[in-house]
Amino acid sequence: MSKEFRFFTYLLESYAQYKGTTAAEVLRILDEKKLTDFVYNMYEIYHTEAIENAYMDIDSLIATGKTAW
Repeated sequence: MSKEFRFFTYLLESYAQYKGTTAAEVLRILDEKKLTDFVYNMYEIYHTEAIENAYMDIDSLIATGKTAW
């Protein structure tokens, strides 16, 4: 299992807890909005910052459906 996958799993679980939902629901929303790969590929940034920064980014991505890149 890659470090990216382990972190992505951790991020989904912790973000879901932060939002009061399940990781499966978070993944469903990301998949529906075609954001899963983008969030997964943000490993290099997300794992070096405070996890709350990733939460804010994910909130924005879900709200707008737009990536900054």
